[in-house]
Parts: sequence; C-alpha cells; structure tokens
Amino acid sequence: MILETRNIFLNQKPMEKEDVIRKIGEIFSSQGYTNEYYTQAMLDKEKVFNTYIGNELAIPHGIEDAKKHIKKTGLVLVTVPEGQDWGASEKVKVIIGIAAVGDEHLNVLQKIAMCFSDKAGVEKLLTLNEQEISDLFEGEE
Repeated sequence: MILETRNIFLNQKPMEKEDVIRKIGEIFSSQGYTNEYYTQAMLDKEKVFNTYIGNELAIPHGIEDAKKHIKKTGLVLVTVPEGQDWGASEKVKVIIGIAAVGDEHLNVLQKIAMCFSDKAGVEKLLTLNEQEISDLFEGEE
C-alpha cells in the first residue's frame, strides 16, 4: 500500500513550509520509509526547486542524492483547506510527500498527475476521508 491511512493528515492548519516538510520527514523516518537524513534532503530540494506543481498541490521529495536514504516507497498526504503558503505567492491545499525507491517515483507521479490534473481533483480530495483517499491512490483508474 503506497498511501496508508495513518499517513493522511486532513484539515491541518497552515504553518511554515519548512515545518510541514519536517513533519512529513519525521513520519517517513519514524515509520521506516527513510532514515533521518531524508528530511534534510527534502528541505535541500525545496531550496533549489520549488515543489509546487500547480492546481494547489505541492509534492515535496528529496534531492536526487537522497535515494540512498529511502528504504521503501511511501507517501504522506496533508490537506490544508484554507491554503498553505508554498513560496513565490503560491498557496497549496494538498501536500504529498514522496519517498520512492529506484524508479518507483514515476508510477507515483503518474497517479498524482491523474488525480490532480485540475483544481477540481484537489477540491474533490478535500471532501474525502482517509480511507477514500488511500483507495484513490491504490485503485487503477
């Protein structure tokens, strides 16, 4: 299962972008997806490349060198319905942290692109519960 219900955090309040990334990194590390160094790799990635991808969605993940810190593929999903500042005047409502082994990130990114090809996908996700969101990522659409 790529997105476990325990890794879905709905209706969170906005905080500093770096704190959101740290929270995601702590979850990855504490649950065995990565080691503790992956959090810094995600923060480093954000410094060189803003992970906002449009449609009120951001996908923080580690820099390329961080692959060695990933033990297994997984996601952490956070919703911030009132909008989370993500830099350069962007606001996001859905944040999906990615830790992927090898080239598994390609399948993950394809699924995210299918689910969030427009803002309506983000708005739909904001109405779902944890199990429905997990199912959305597991199902073949």
